[in-house]
Amino acid sequence: MVSSSHEAMHRIFQEDPGIFSRTFRALGIPFGDPVAVSLLPTDLTETKPLERRVDTLLRFDTAEDDGFLLLVEAQGKRDSAKPASWAYYLAHLWSKYGTPPVLLVVCQDKTTAAWASGPFTIGPAQWPALTLRPLVLGPHNVPVITDVSVAARDIPLATLSAITHGREPNADAILKALASALKTADQKTARIFIELTELGLGEAPAAQTWRDLMAADLSFFRSVTSQNLRAEGLATAVLFLLDQRGIDVSDEARKRITDCHDHETLITWLARVYTTESTADLFEDDEA
Repeated sequence: MVSSSHEAMHRIFQEDPGIFSRTFRALGIPFGDPVAVSLLPTDLTETKPLERRVDTLLRFDTAEDDGFLLLVEAQGKRDSAKPASWAYYLAHLWSKYGTPPVLLVVCQDKTTAAWASGPFTIGPAQWPALTLRPLVLGPHNVPVITDVSVAARDIPLATLSAITHGREPNADAILKALASALKTADQKTARIFIELTELGLGEAPAAQTWRDLMAADLSFFRSVTSQNLRAEGLATAVLFLLDQRGIDVSDEARKRITDCHDHETLITWLARVYTTESTADLFEDDEA
């Protein structure tokens, strides 16, 4: 089962794709800012074989070059089978779209990040046919943002900082800065990044700190963290992502989503929205 933390680690690049370029420019890798970004289907399944899905797939069009595909994978631990899957994804995308693919792996611990950095070689030792070199973001290189003014200038980056450092000793300071920065955002933006932060922290100890901040410090958003309006925020996120994927939402389906106040159901829909092709698919298991 896909965890909420897993979802948030790659979804943040859907909310603000430019965070990719900004982060790596600061790390000395000059990716250009996108002039257009397209959310592409994440289903890489062939006609018959094993189904393969990436977490998030975006097309970046830049002013500097012909652009590239950004494949974002959230990785919670070492997995010896992953390098082969990643190589498949990259080769498939290059063949399908004819556009250079870039693999980004987002981690929440330094050990997994060090492993995910590779390089991974494919082929015999005498003559490796391919070398896989993922870009990796994690607590080892994502900026630690504890200054409220810095967090307010780039809330998506501050959220990524909170998620990737969620298991680190400095997590509480990052979360306090983000909580204060969210007071400067409009309510829709704040709701999205409040939920992303909570989902991204998962079961980390800092998750309780975040819940406490939302309940006490952010009186401006207190209604958002009350039971019903937290559900409203999740429903808004589900509708927003369905719209981003170009999925038609009937009045009946929209009412069903907005009227739902069950958090578990809304989180299930939120996770399912990335692979569904219609609202009928979104509700399928519920109907059963």
